[in-house]
Amino acid sequence: MPVIKILPHAEYCPEGKSVSAPSGTSICEALLDNGVAIEHACDMVCACTTCHVIVRAGMRSLSEMEEGEEDMLDRAWGLEPDSRLSCQAILGQADVTIEIPKYSINHAKENH
Repeated sequence: MPVIKILPHAEYCPEGKSVSAPSGTSICEALLDNGVAIEHACDMVCACTTCHVIVRAGMRSLSEMEEGEEDMLDRAWGLEPDSRLSCQAILGQADVTIEIPKYSINHAKENH
C-alpha cells in the first residue's frame, strides 16, 4: 500500500504526517480518510482548485493528468510544474510526498 507523506502545513497538519492508502484512491480521499481536512469545495469533481497540492516526490506513481484537470489548475494559487488537484491524482504503487499550498482561491471555507 503506498504511503503519502504530507509536508508540514500550519493549518491542516502542523507536524506533517504520513498516511497509507490503497492504490486506486485519490490523494484527496486518502487525506480526508486519515484526518487531514483538505479543502474540496466541489466535492471532488474537478470543478475548483481548493484541493490543489504540489507533488514533491513520486509524481510518476500518480495517474496521468487529464485535460480538465490541466485547465482547472490554471486557476490555482501558487501553481508549480508539479501541481495536481488531489481529487484527480490517483495513487499507483509507489509512495508520494506532497505539499499543501499555504493559500487557496477559496474565499470561504467549507465544513465538509
